[in-house]
Amino acid sequence: MHLCCNVNMFYICVDKNKKVMNITQAIIAAALLLPAQIQAADTLQTTVAAKPASWTLRSCIDYAKQNNVTVRKNKVNAQSARLDLANAKAGRLPTVSASTSQQGSYAPFRKTSAVVNGSQVMSTGSKWTYSGNYGLEASMPVFDGGTTKNNIKLAEINTQIADLTADASMLTIEEQITNLYVQILYAKETVNEDEEQIKLSETNLARTQEFYRNGLLAQADVSQIESQLATDRYQKVADETTLNQYRLQLKQLLEISDDENFDIATTSIDGDVLAMLPATSQVYNTALALRPEIQAGKLAMQKSDLDVKIAKAAWYPTVRLNAGLNATNMSGNGNLMTQLKQNWNNFVGVSVSIPIYDGGKTKNNIAKARLEKQSYYLDLLETQKSLWNTIDTYRMNAYNAQQRYVAAKENANYARTSYELTSEQYRLGLKNILELTTGKTNLATANQKMLQAKYTELLNAAMLKYYMGDTINL
Repeated sequence: MHLCCNVNMFYICVDKNKKVMNITQAIIAAALLLPAQIQAADTLQTTVAAKPASWTLRSCIDYAKQNNVTVRKNKVNAQSARLDLANAKAGRLPTVSASTSQQGSYAPFRKTSAVVNGSQVMSTGSKWTYSGNYGLEASMPVFDGGTTKNNIKLAEINTQIADLTADASMLTIEEQITNLYVQILYAKETVNEDEEQIKLSETNLARTQEFYRNGLLAQADVSQIESQLATDRYQKVADETTLNQYRLQLKQLLEISDDENFDIATTSIDGDVLAMLPATSQVYNTALALRPEIQAGKLAMQKSDLDVKIAKAAWYPTVRLNAGLNATNMSGNGNLMTQLKQNWNNFVGVSVSIPIYDGGKTKNNIAKARLEKQSYYLDLLETQKSLWNTIDTYRMNAYNAQQRYVAAKENANYARTSYELTSEQYRLGLKNILELTTGKTNLATANQKMLQAKYTELLNAAMLKYYMGDTINL
């Protein structure tokens, strides 16, 4: 039994009349104003959401969006993408590092000698010497061929793609939950129909036993009705097993792992099974503008263009502005603070790196980035094709179910009327056991086909509306 459903650029302006010390202090001061750490914009959920009082379709979907592992992993990936964006932006800012080195030495035959300590030449007559070097350096990118700028744009796109991927996973979970939810409703109604068939068989058995006691029927006739009753009871057990399997699947999808009995809220679907269906192209064109997986595919195309620009940047020179300060001291040369003051020096400079030959790596990286663009384009086409097929399948299933429902409903009405007449005639002794059991079997089959067509149409029609941006409402 199954339903068919498928920091803005930092810069320093140097006045020629200013001292080098002012340049150094400006760079270092600006760098020291940076945040000590990057904090994520959102706080990830680490606790399990409370269970609702009643497992309606909407409460199931809301619970899964907070607890489903796949959804939560995609949310983590989105947070990670935001941190990558923050790191990319940090590439435009100065970097500051402090360093110190301490050294002791022993020269057993030394008298008086000159010792180089850092950038200072000092004299000492001690066999034991101790020296220290202290530095603070800042470096700031000036030009890198646009690599940093494009890396920021790339990280921004990756962040959007991560968010869209998280949204797509939630939509998929919502679709899966709806499918299982309707399967459970259908299975429940099937079990109810089984109970009705059992009652009919029990009534028939009581009549047959009465006929047997009156000598009107043989024991074989009683056994035939008992066999049908046993068959009806077995069918109910089988349908209850299917129902429990669907409950278990939904429970697993909701990430519920306790031993409590799980069941959805009792509800009845009374939608218009024969409502007009939208055309596949209408649903598809609307979905193209709404579905996050399509938007993510388009962003991937933009990302590949940036990959080409970043690869080309390796052909351009890079320029960095460096500045810092340095101080040294050495034992036997006076007070520590005096030495540090006298040996204090500042520096500022520019470093330029010019690429000349890299063995063709840059050329290959550019070619690879262009190939990736073609791959992203093909991925987008594949996603669009999958979307069309999904929508087309939903519509075809809904349309076919409508046709089956009309025929099944008419057949069920005829089967019920026929069985009621046959049952009455059997009570009067005008029909035999075979005619009675055949009429009952035909009624059960007709009712089952009508239920299947009803739930298949309602589910697929709801999915068509869902792909057009409507909230699932059953």
